[in-house]
Amino acid sequence: MATPPRARILVLGGGFGGLFFVKALRAKHNDIVLVDRQNHHLFQPLLYQVATAGLAAPQIAQPIRQILSGRKNLRVLLGEVEAVDLKSRTVRLAGRSEPLTYDYLVYGLGVVNDYFGHSEWARHARGMKSLEDAAVIRRDLLLALEAAESSEDPDQVRRLLTVVVIGGGPTGVELAGAIADLVRHARRDFTRVELGVTRVVLVEKGPRLLAHLPEDLSASAERQLASLGVEVRTNVGVADITAGRVQLDDGTELLAETILWAAGVRAAPSTVGLGVPLDRAGRLEVLPDLSLPGHPEAFAVGDAVSLVDPRGVRVPGVSPAAMQMGAFVAREISARVAGAAPSGRAFVYRDKGSMATIGRKSAVAHLAGMKLSGFPAWITWLVVHLLFLIGFRNKLQVVVNWISSYLFYRPGARVVSTPEPPPLS
Repeated sequence: MATPPRARILVLGGGFGGLFFVKALRAKHNDIVLVDRQNHHLFQPLLYQVATAGLAAPQIAQPIRQILSGRKNLRVLLGEVEAVDLKSRTVRLAGRSEPLTYDYLVYGLGVVNDYFGHSEWARHARGMKSLEDAAVIRRDLLLALEAAESSEDPDQVRRLLTVVVIGGGPTGVELAGAIADLVRHARRDFTRVELGVTRVVLVEKGPRLLAHLPEDLSASAERQLASLGVEVRTNVGVADITAGRVQLDDGTELLAETILWAAGVRAAPSTVGLGVPLDRAGRLEVLPDLSLPGHPEAFAVGDAVSLVDPRGVRVPGVSPAAMQMGAFVAREISARVAGAAPSGRAFVYRDKGSMATIGRKSAVAHLAGMKLSGFPAWITWLVVHLLFLIGFRNKLQVVVNWISSYLFYRPGARVVSTPEPPPLS
C-alpha cells in the first residue's frame, strides 16, 4: 500500500484547544507546526491566584516544548500571528519574511479583553489574560498596601485600600473574593491597615452574579462574598473610567487605587481578516464540524469559536469546551490525512458543570445536576482544578501552597519584583 503524502498541519495557539489537538492527533503522516506568542501553556483558571499572591507564576504555567516533548514530527515556533490568508493557505508571523504554509489549519488564538467601544478605559482598568497581567496586578495590590502603611493621609489610605472589580462572571467573582481574603489577612503584617478602611467593590451590570449558574447559587455566591466584606453592586453599569476613578451609570463615583476589568472579552484581532462570518464579539461562526465556512481544511477551537451545537446548547468559552474541541478536530483531521472523506459529524459539547471559588474556603458549583456551595464546593473545585493542571510538579507545588494558605493564612507569593508595568494601551 502506498504511503499517503505527509500533511502539513499548522496550529495557531498553545492554549487548551491547540494543546489538546496536538496531544490527541494520531495521524503519523504529518508535520505539525504549533505557533504561540508565549513559550508556555497557561492554566488560566488559576491566573487570578497569581494576581492575588496565592500562587507563583511557574506553578500554573509550563513550557509548551516540555509538555509536547518527544513528538518528532512537531515544531514549536515562538511568534505573533499577523495575518491568516485562507485562500492561499498561508500564515504570516511578525518579523518572519516567509509565510508558513499548511494543508490543514487549526485556529486557537483565543480572546482579548473587550472594553465595549471604550478602548481608553484599558489605560486605567487592567484585564487579566497573561502572566504579565497577573504579575502587574499583584504588584499594584501589594504596593498599595505598602503605601497605605506609610501614609499619614486618611483619604489617601482609603483610596489606596479600595479595589474595584468590574464584571460579575467567574473571573470577577474569584478576583474579588481572593483580593478580600488577601487584604483581610494582610493585617497581621501591615499594622496600620485597618479592616474597616479596606473596600473591595464588585460591579455587575446584570441583575445577578454568575448569570450562567442557577439563581440560588448566584445568591449563595453573593452572600459568601458579603461575608468576606465584598460590596456587591448589581444592576449598575460603568459610565466612565479614569485614573483612580470609576463613574457608575447611577451617578456613584468610586475612588480606587486599583481598578480591574473582568467584564467582557472578544476574539483575537486576527479573526477580522479571515473573511468568514463573525459574531458581535468577533468570534468565528464555524460550521457544526468546527470548520470555517468555505474552507473544509481550516478549523477553529477554543474561546474564539461561536457555535450552537445540535442540542441547541451554545458552546461556552471555557477550558473543558476547548479541550473537547481540540480532541474532536484531531479525530477529523486524522481521518482525512488517512484518506477518509469528511465525516459530517457535528461537535457536541459535553457540559461537565460550572464552578467558581470565593475566597479561601468557599465556592459554588453546579455539576451533573448537583448544586454545591460553601466548603464542599471549594473541595470539589480544588480537586477538579488539580486534575486538569499540566505536569505532576505543578500539581504538587499547588497542593503544598493551597494547604499552607488554608492552614496558616499565608499567601505564598508576596514578593514584589515586577518592574514598572508597561502601558495598558
